Amino acid sequence: MKLPDHSRAAVLRQYGTPLQIEDVPIPQEIEPGAILVKTDCCTICGTDVHLANDALARPVELPVIVGHEMTGTVAALGPGSERDSVGQDLRVGDRITWTRTNCGHCYMCTVAAKPTLCQNARAYMYETMERSPYLLGGFSEYVYVLPESGRVKVPDSVSSPLASMASCAFRSVIHAVEELGEIRHTDTVVVQGTGPLGLLATGVARMSGARRVIAIGAPEARLDLARAFGADDVLSVETLSAEERQAFVLDATEGRGADVVMEFAGIPQAFTEGLHLARRGGSYLLVGQLGQGEVTIKPSTFVNRNLRVLGSLAGGAKDYWAAMEFIRRHGADLPFERLISNHYRLDQVNDALAAMKQQTEVKPVVTFAEGA
Repeated sequence: MKLPDHSRAAVLRQYGTPLQIEDVPIPQEIEPGAILVKTDCCTICGTDVHLANDALARPVELPVIVGHEMTGTVAALGPGSERDSVGQDLRVGDRITWTRTNCGHCYMCTVAAKPTLCQNARAYMYETMERSPYLLGGFSEYVYVLPESGRVKVPDSVSSPLASMASCAFRSVIHAVEELGEIRHTDTVVVQGTGPLGLLATGVARMSGARRVIAIGAPEARLDLARAFGADDVLSVETLSAEERQAFVLDATEGRGADVVMEFAGIPQAFTEGLHLARRGGSYLLVGQLGQGEVTIKPSTFVNRNLRVLGSLAGGAKDYWAAMEFIRRHGADLPFERLISNHYRLDQVNDALAAMKQQTEVKPVVTFAEGA
């Protein structure tokens, strides 16, 4: 099959400016272990918005193709790419999602057995598009899957938008909950944040059998979604003060506090609040704190309350697979499709980013379907 010479892609050349649609070269030879995919769709993540506005605490070499929650159809396979990361056969025409790279030979990959913290990792959307293989971002008609990237075949019953969401938002939740450990049927769980990750975490807590799930967030439409995903109680950050929210959680737990607090809000102040929502000896899981904000805390808070505070970053191929399996298994129990909002063409990508920033949508989708 003859590959096109160029792929239309949304490129960020300067922070704080609109993305520009450009023609980016398509590599004509696919190296061993690599895959070229024709993008089906790319859901939008809050991180995309933060990157475009220079609000991430990590260096990025511009220009880049933005977007990192994508699903694509295999267009060409490099030698040795005939199986995915969980052993399933891959052919041209199959749908896949794929991970950032890990080298497999650094300390974090081997001794620590934490490949998501690979010291030599390359991540989609963070690599300049001016060097081969160019196509390392999701807002592009084609994406190049690097040889060191995990790749997972999408089940037939999982739609491409939900698979895209699973490739970042949901795999982060799945990985974080695994890092946390078992959610017990006796646990009261507080979820901070009702964005996509917080809503998905609410669903995971409910399906895990938590005794009570309390979601904290805004706006009201997101709180309604939290109820649909299994929250027993919802607390608005717009109408209740932090003190009132803490009083509610204490009252709901006979004065103890929550057994588990999971932070997906991304606001530094949420961290300070969450410390006081967890009971003595409880667990506090941090996932949303990727910005550069700071707070002041007393270290004695951790010691005197014997708190377990755990950060979790990203996820690996097994988490991508597990996220899609969760959707496949619980599609009738949880309203995943309600998280997917409007579909946008590539040339409407700036409108989609604006909708995400303004929180008027949960998961806007940039789609590459024919005729879209």
